[in-house]
Order: sequence, then C-alpha cells, then structure tokens
Amino acid sequence: MEVNAPIRIGVAGLGTVGASLVRLITRHGNDLAVRSGRPIVVSGVSARDIGRDRGIDTSGMEWFDDPVALARDPGNDIFVELIGGADGAAKASVEAALGVGKHVVTANKALLAEHGNALARLAEDGAASLNFEAAAAGGIPIIKTLRESLAGNTVSRIYGILNGTSNYILTRMEQERLSFEDCLAEAQKLGYAEADPSFDIGGQDAAHKLALLTSIAFGTEVDASAIYVEGISSITSADIEAADELGYRIKLLGVACRTDSGIEQRVHPAMVPRTSAIARIDGVTNAVAVEADFVGQLVLSGPGAGGDATASSVVSDIADIARGDRVGTFGRPASDLEPYRRATMRAHEGGYYVRLSVYDRPGAFAAISQRMADRGISLESIVQRHRAPRTAAPGHLIPVAPAPVIMITYETTEAEMRAALETIKADGHIADDPQMIRIEQFT
Repeated sequence: MEVNAPIRIGVAGLGTVGASLVRLITRHGNDLAVRSGRPIVVSGVSARDIGRDRGIDTSGMEWFDDPVALARDPGNDIFVELIGGADGAAKASVEAALGVGKHVVTANKALLAEHGNALARLAEDGAASLNFEAAAAGGIPIIKTLRESLAGNTVSRIYGILNGTSNYILTRMEQERLSFEDCLAEAQKLGYAEADPSFDIGGQDAAHKLALLTSIAFGTEVDASAIYVEGISSITSADIEAADELGYRIKLLGVACRTDSGIEQRVHPAMVPRTSAIARIDGVTNAVAVEADFVGQLVLSGPGAGGDATASSVVSDIADIARGDRVGTFGRPASDLEPYRRATMRAHEGGYYVRLSVYDRPGAFAAISQRMADRGISLESIVQRHRAPRTAAPGHLIPVAPAPVIMITYETTEAEMRAALETIKADGHIADDPQMIRIEQFT
C-alpha cells in the first residue's frame, strides 16, 4: 500500500454515533489527512434500513446488508463497529475483521467487557489493532491517557462518574429537590435515559466502562463479573438533603484501586466532599480521576456520550491507525495481562452514612447502637430527623410511627457494616431496609 494512499473505513451501524462519524470525516477530511498523513474515506457501510434518512450522504459508499461481510471485505482497511451489544452481529463482525488481520475500532463497551480478553488475543494473533477510546467516557481521552501518556507511572487508583444519565438524575434531585421518579421521567423525556433505564441507573453501564479502565490501569485481564454493582434507585430526597447538610454531594461512582490482596472494583452511590473535583461534575458530564506515583492526580472531564463526542473519539482511534501508531489493546501484549485477582473487602476512608426508619419505642436506639458496637463500628454522629405529625380519630390510639435516624460511622469494613445492618433489621426495630452510602474522602 502506498504511504499516501487513502485509508478506507467500513462502518457498521449508522445510528447517532455512526451518522456523526460520517459527518465528521466529511467535514474535516482535509485536516484529518494532514494530521494522520493519509486521506480517510468511508468506503462501505452497513445498517438495518438502507432507506432511512440519516442526514448524511452515503451515495458513494458501498452498502452491505450483512456487517460480517463488510468486516471481511478487502475494500476497507479499518472496520468500525458501532452496532452495540455484547454478542450477535457486533461480536461476529469484530471477530470476522480481526480474523482476517483487519484493524478494528469500536465504541462497544459491553462487547469488550464480556469478550475483551479473547478479542485482544485475536487482534494480537493477526497483528491488528483493536482500539476503543469511545467505549469509556465518550469524548474524554481516558484510554489514550492510561495506555500512552501514563505509561511511565504506576496507577494506584482510578475513579469517576462514568454514566451521564445517573449523574443528571442526582444533579436534578439536588438542585430542584425533585424525587428520583420525577427526575428519571424528565431524563427520559429529554432523551438522556432510555425507555428501559435499568442499565444506566442500575450501574451496569458504568461497570462495563470501569472493567475496561481497570484492565489498562492495572495490567489485568478484564473481569466485569468481579465488580460490585449498586445503582441509584434507592437514593431519596432525604439522602440528598442529608448529604447537603453534612457537606457532601451524592454521585454514582466507579472505583478501582490496587490493594495488598488484589484489585478492588466497585460501582455504587457515594457521598463525596462538596469541595472535591469530582463533586463539581453536574448533569450528563462524565469525569475520570487517576492517581499515579509520578503525576499525582489527574482529572479529566467532558461529554460522556452523544453522537459528536463519541464520534470524535472514534476518529482519534482511526487517525492513530492511519499514522501507524500501535499499542496493545489494553496497554500491553494480551499474553502479558495478569489474571484478575479480586481484593477482599477493606476499610473505606471516611466511613458510612446510614439512614434507618426506626420505630419509636423504648430501647430501640440503644439496641441499634449496641449492634454497631458488637461489630466494632464506632459512630461519629447519630441524628433523629423530624417525623411527620401523627393523628388519630377520637377514641383510637395513635400508631407508633417510625422516625428517620441518620448515623455517620468512623472507618470500618464493608463486611462489618452489612453484618450489623442485617442484625438490626432482624431485630425488628426498623420499618424498611437500611440505606447505606459510602463516604469517599476525595480531594
């Protein structure tokens, strides 16, 4: 192939991101040719409906009904997979492209979280690149930062806001004092949340992204199944208000860190100090913080989703391949990735926030405090919130209503906290399931 010959792209999937990718390449073609050293052209496309109006001109591109055929077609040099999903056509087409030694660019976090180890080996066997900057945090160049810019550093912790839908809901709950249900409905109306939002609000989307970042940051095989995942559907207005009074904001975080017993990965709501960098990230914006030995802390923030932002990251990967820049899929040869070793539960700096709905009866508070002490948990504070006024008809007893109680603990372990709360629940002194939120002392 001539050095200055165009590099030809086959794009499978012409949804929001795919259409934005074609527009970007068309609009910035001249600049891309200068920056990458070769003209970049879309030579072939594949999608479900050939007649759909996508606002782009595909007349000069060869149409493929089957993305696997596009992946194998010698008429393109790079296969771009934007179909989505961990299996099916996405997996089959990426395997087909790598199987013939073709470079692949994908934005598919679910595919890589599930099959990344095998696909990385397949790419290595075929001397092909498998790039996925767009698969984690949209337009934020966190993959390139971890794989290349921080190659001389040892990463100790990586954490961030990895799902814009959840961050939007939590931001609105705080700023407008709306319920979770109202904020979710608003997010769906605005297109920030899907009709079935469980993947976002349940934490699975963030977990897939975290699994990829963990592999690059710590040199381990991808293991999304090892991530503790907890979503935001249990967060109430009472929790938001309590966090504000205590000087915190609630964020859905993905956290991975190196410990003596292995790598810890978790996705869950957390209270973070209002003064911390991560607390200032609002709306659908994403942010990722990296802590490493030589650079200290880096925080990258920006659009975590959307057609244009994601297409920008896809083009970054294409340009790297056009220039001949190659690195291992997860920052090193696939054969050098270490088996993932899951860390045991450890102490969390800053302790925990606990909200209980406690029946107003003699000895209840003392019993709860004793259960905490039995597990070696020290309480920094315990506050009884105001309950709603109780009324009863003449001649009837006023029912014993539960009172909201908030406790802040000193540093303890996940295992001890959960054991204590299970015992408290079994004692019958609380009306509902306990609410527990970790307090993370970020700067």
